Amino acid sequence: MQRAELTRLKDTDRDGKADDYETVFDGFGMSGNYHEFAYGPARDSKGNLFIVLGVASNGAPIAEEIRGTFSLIGEVDRVGMTDRATWGKFRNKAGRMYSRVPWRGWVLKLSPDGKRMEPYASGFRSPNGIGFDAAGRLLITDNQGDWRPTSPLYDVQANGFYGHPASLVWQQKWNGRDPMKMAVKELQAMQKPAAGYFPQGELANSPTWPVVTPKGALPEGMVGQTLIGEMNQPTLVRVIDDTVDGTFQTALVPLFFGSPLGKGNNRICFGNDGTMYVGKTALSWAGDNGIARVKWKGKPFFSLDKMKAIKDGFALRFSEAVDPASIASISVSSHTYNYFANYGSPKVDNQPMKIEKMTLSTDGKTLTLNIGKHREGYLHFVDMISVKSKAGTPLLGDKAWYQVIKAPKWFTHLTSTSCC
Repeated sequence: MQRAELTRLKDTDRDGKADDYETVFDGFGMSGNYHEFAYGPARDSKGNLFIVLGVASNGAPIAEEIRGTFSLIGEVDRVGMTDRATWGKFRNKAGRMYSRVPWRGWVLKLSPDGKRMEPYASGFRSPNGIGFDAAGRLLITDNQGDWRPTSPLYDVQANGFYGHPASLVWQQKWNGRDPMKMAVKELQAMQKPAAGYFPQGELANSPTWPVVTPKGALPEGMVGQTLIGEMNQPTLVRVIDDTVDGTFQTALVPLFFGSPLGKGNNRICFGNDGTMYVGKTALSWAGDNGIARVKWKGKPFFSLDKMKAIKDGFALRFSEAVDPASIASISVSSHTYNYFANYGSPKVDNQPMKIEKMTLSTDGKTLTLNIGKHREGYLHFVDMISVKSKAGTPLLGDKAWYQVIKAPKWFTHLTSTSCC
């Protein structure tokens, strides 16, 4: 995917270099604004391709020549948005991020040959990550900003709206209202909830590409899990899946935090032998350069492999038996965020949660935390920095952030073979 089009590259003479570039799809608008990035493609099991388009920023105006229809919905007209000399007095009226040409802020579904396009979902800001997980869910990461209290992870469904209002103007039969002037409560009622959140400055600042961990790349307990890159923090992020009454929600856990991996982790792929390659990107305020190679030596990690919301708490499954003496310092807290047009949100209603009881299974690998009651719509933080295995090994990824969209109403037992 390039800024202007989805391109098919062909190596016709088999010398290892592309020599034929074919335009597969370019049926979306471009205003010339610097922030109109494009991401993808992700391919589903039927060969359909999915791309997602970022919206424009009022950090700069648009070009006089644009591609696609110009939306007349908004306070600033096309002339006002192209005049660089007077842009300063118009920029705030445009909205911090805006969508004035077709499909900015949308996921587009393309047929395998790129000839048919279906507008699939709306409400995205700067979604630098799109991919399918092992269960076939379409996952998209977005970046903190206006209408983004912190960076979210979405399980994207057809016709869903995912929070940033600018793109609503391109909905079929839109009513002509300026979405930037709609009431917050109305927009909140329309949007699909995030399956997970990356706390800003703690876990991630700019999450990137989701990929599925193949066999041989990491220990068995992590195979099939989703890995996500991160630009500003020296880490990758593991996604631990859970489902409550059909609702997909996640725990997000750091991987390799503070290791030589470093920052700028923008794209991830795997070789046939399981070797991980991490492509880095350097921006003016974050990132790094080059490609990092991560090769697992086959030794086990002491890690949190599964996490499930159960009635009155969480069940955590570890890769090795836990030292009972190391669990006393585990703590749980929860908070939510404001949904509004401001750039980011502080934590709201951040409260410690009393652990009423902790129980280790007979094999020492499953720890049950009884916290009394989940808080629906809240991000639950489990701090496990003190936890060690019976062999004295510290935990790889000693924090977890679980977004409770729906709390379970009955007890669900977590074993080594049942979860998530």
